Amino acid sequence: MKKIYALLVLAGFAHAASAADIVGNAQAAPAKIEMCIGCHGIPGYKATFPEVFQVPMIGGQSAKYIENALKAYQKGERKHPSMKGIAASLSEQDIADVAAYYSQQTAK
Repeated sequence: MKKIYALLVLAGFAHAASAADIVGNAQAAPAKIEMCIGCHGIPGYKATFPEVFQVPMIGGQSAKYIENALKAYQKGERKHPSMKGIAASLSEQDIADVAAYYSQQTAK
């Protein structure tokens, strides 16, 4: 039993280490941000699904904020259906890359 517990603990550390190793690459993001530009790239844009929603500009936000927001949509902690669907399609590396890209943009 102790051996199984030790293996589970080691597996947990390995998973945490691999997640911590993900580094965002802004140069890898252009193909990944195409779905973001349609809403987040238009100043003053309002989405009308599922209700009228002021779409925030994300250029210049911190990478950590963007990562946390996308992960919250994935988990259902944030409730916008379009963003939940988009976030669900992203890997952890995609999220890190998109966050790195937008954090390097200037706020408009």
